[in-house]
Amino acid sequence: MLRIIGRIMLGLVALIVIGVVGLVIFVYASIDNSFPQTDGEISLDGLDGPVDIYRDQYGIPQIYASTEHDLFFAEGYVHAQDRFWQMDFQRHTGSGRLSELIGSNGADIDTFLRTMGWERVAKQELESMDPQTRSMLESYAEGVNAYLDDHSGTQLSLEYLFLKILNSKYQPSAWEPLNSVTWAKAMAWDLRSNMDEEIERAILLKTLPAERIAELFPDYSSSAPVILPDFSLSTSSRPSSGVAPTDASAFAPLLNFVNQQTVALDALLNNDPNADLGSNSWVVTGQLSATGAPLMANDPHLGASIPSIWYQIGLHCQPVGPDCSYEAAGVSFVGVPGIVLGHNNNIAWGFTNMGPDVMDLYVVKVNPGNPNQYEMNGEWVDMQVVNEEIVVAGGDTIDLPVRITQFGPIISDSYGDLKDFDQTSGVELPYEHAIALKWTALEPGKTLQSLFEINRAQNFDEFRAAASDFVVPSQNLLYADVDGNIGYQTPGLIPVRSSGDGRYPSPGWTDEYAWLGYISFDELPYTLNPASGFIVTANNAVVGADYPYQMADIWDYGFRAQRILDIINGSSAPLDIDTYKQMQGDDMNLGALPIISGLMQVDLDDGHLDELRSMLASWDGKQTLDSAPAALFNAFWKHLLADAFRDELPEDYWPEAGSGSSWYVVMGNLLNDPQNLWWDDITTDGIETSDDILKRAFADGVAELELKLGKDSATWTWGDLHTITFEHALMSNLPVINSLFNRGPFPVAGGNSIVNATSWGDSEDYAMSSGVSKRTIMDLSNWENSLQIATVGQSGHAYNPHYVDIAPLWAAVDYLPMHWDRDAIETAAESHLILKPAN
Repeated sequence: MLRIIGRIMLGLVALIVIGVVGLVIFVYASIDNSFPQTDGEISLDGLDGPVDIYRDQYGIPQIYASTEHDLFFAEGYVHAQDRFWQMDFQRHTGSGRLSELIGSNGADIDTFLRTMGWERVAKQELESMDPQTRSMLESYAEGVNAYLDDHSGTQLSLEYLFLKILNSKYQPSAWEPLNSVTWAKAMAWDLRSNMDEEIERAILLKTLPAERIAELFPDYSSSAPVILPDFSLSTSSRPSSGVAPTDASAFAPLLNFVNQQTVALDALLNNDPNADLGSNSWVVTGQLSATGAPLMANDPHLGASIPSIWYQIGLHCQPVGPDCSYEAAGVSFVGVPGIVLGHNNNIAWGFTNMGPDVMDLYVVKVNPGNPNQYEMNGEWVDMQVVNEEIVVAGGDTIDLPVRITQFGPIISDSYGDLKDFDQTSGVELPYEHAIALKWTALEPGKTLQSLFEINRAQNFDEFRAAASDFVVPSQNLLYADVDGNIGYQTPGLIPVRSSGDGRYPSPGWTDEYAWLGYISFDELPYTLNPASGFIVTANNAVVGADYPYQMADIWDYGFRAQRILDIINGSSAPLDIDTYKQMQGDDMNLGALPIISGLMQVDLDDGHLDELRSMLASWDGKQTLDSAPAALFNAFWKHLLADAFRDELPEDYWPEAGSGSSWYVVMGNLLNDPQNLWWDDITTDGIETSDDILKRAFADGVAELELKLGKDSATWTWGDLHTITFEHALMSNLPVINSLFNRGPFPVAGGNSIVNATSWGDSEDYAMSSGVSKRTIMDLSNWENSLQIATVGQSGHAYNPHYVDIAPLWAAVDYLPMHWDRDAIETAAESHLILKPAN
């Protein structure tokens, strides 16, 4: 009997082994099934004429077409060749239709996004676009669909093999112009401002007085750098700033629940709302550059993922003329035609997030007898009710009635049952209540059209005219042209409030806290050829305190901007491309220096700790890969914030040592107040001061490093701690399968609030979570000298040679040529594909 059982078990094991081997063979046989054709000819219906596509050794395409229709058709085709899975996933996410792709796992996200109504707004925007923009979107969609006509399943991407686990019947639908417009809303969410802080303040009011909360949100220093220090308007139109509602603490429990529900969406979009989702950009005139022409740099900071959010590309009408006038190069969003950041024949442009406060939460009183009515100025008013249907693959369709007030949609409906809120909050509230979100991104705008207009602008007047349509997310728009001009423009809808400052949720049963309108475009900050000869933006304050409107209550606190300014002002020689490369890779942590100064004043009463602290005494503040002091400081810094704040703050709001600039300012202020209540650890019997916490944190940081990196401090390096693993947005959630798609780790220098931005959030292993998503340097004297690099690779196909080939170069702050001249493009080409009309 045992022998028979043994034979059966052996047979079962053999079958399992055969099955696993067969699956492995099948997977690996499917890997290159989706690799695109990049050489030879392809005949396609819908083209006006032949299109040339040259790809260099890193797979970066340069497209030449004789009509704009064919140019954007080919861009859609190429995007689909390399990244269709990413496009497909993004369109489902942005439209709130993720459940149609991955089943019930996407239902909560869809409920929230359909409540906010990104797709509803996108439809209105599409209808209002001018004919030229519509034509671009339609041509692009034709190109994507031409690729879909000849490819399916794993021919599109390896992800579709494993998608069958979640949705066995899924087949991608045709691409529509609406899909391109909707994704812009997801980017607006990714770069949103204030709502998270508004929620946080309200939650903290449950246990802390307002004055202690204010210490965690310090004012912008009058000595910190301002983008346009000389810009001002007449103060005669200054609106009343008002005050935050005194009963804001009543809203705290509800808002805590809301915040928990946004975590999943943030993870899906590879976004940490507390991270340095900012950017750097700067430009100098020819008087300060080695070439005698403007020199521009731009590096946006976003969540880290694979594939990259950016797709490097060049688009060229050939020849350029009245019937085909488009020519630009830079980076694009897959799923959207044109260039997002880059240059055309005459101008260059760059973006950094401006971060104005364009989101307000309102608590509304709901009619107990009619949930579709809310009180406004003592009267019941009907809500607009929109009925949405969420189709769930493999499940039942969800009927979702969305209620919309004058303050926006009721978002608390998206987060579950809050009927016990009045009991859990401990304060008196309306018997029936809900939370509405007012956000400029939920109003129809023309941001995508504005972007296309910027692509075509030939001078600063046309650039500003294009910027006037740029609604959200509001950016610092940087400009330079081949005629030697440099400029800046703030765009976007920035609200003017009748009362309150948007720092806390407002009462929504009166119009006392309603928005009066928006700052007019003519009054938004801008400049052309400032006397300084340069413009620097790094998410710091745009204007000084004399500007008559409230733009934001929180800026980045200026450490990156100050470092860039220090290098520009301190340069004895004209600035050149090599200097710019060094600037984009600069690892100086200005925020760390005051913290170290405070540590040096403490009696550690330990010879070993004193010896290790001496490493910091001589440290220059640069967080290079091989720096032992950088490793020591960051370990100490992480424990310092934990020891000072975790005893009193809710876990969701524990300080993230590796992201954001505010904690450097907060801690710098507290070091000047050694008896401040934040220093006292309420979990102990004694009363701690700054010296106690500094000593404890340094000892804890040393202990951690000795455990992780060994006892010999001479072998410590920041690069051994600080790494990046690029994770796939969906497949990283599937065990074993994730190893096919994720790549890393790669050691990286830099950190948070550093020009070389590589934020690590609150990661216990110091792993980078967000930061530099691409680097560009544009030489206005000769476009061919320009340089650029994104994070991982051009291809979205795992195991394609271009899936992760540029990641080591990016991590080392190296660059690729940003070709412009056709001769150079053809010389550098490794492949040449010709798209030909089928007839």
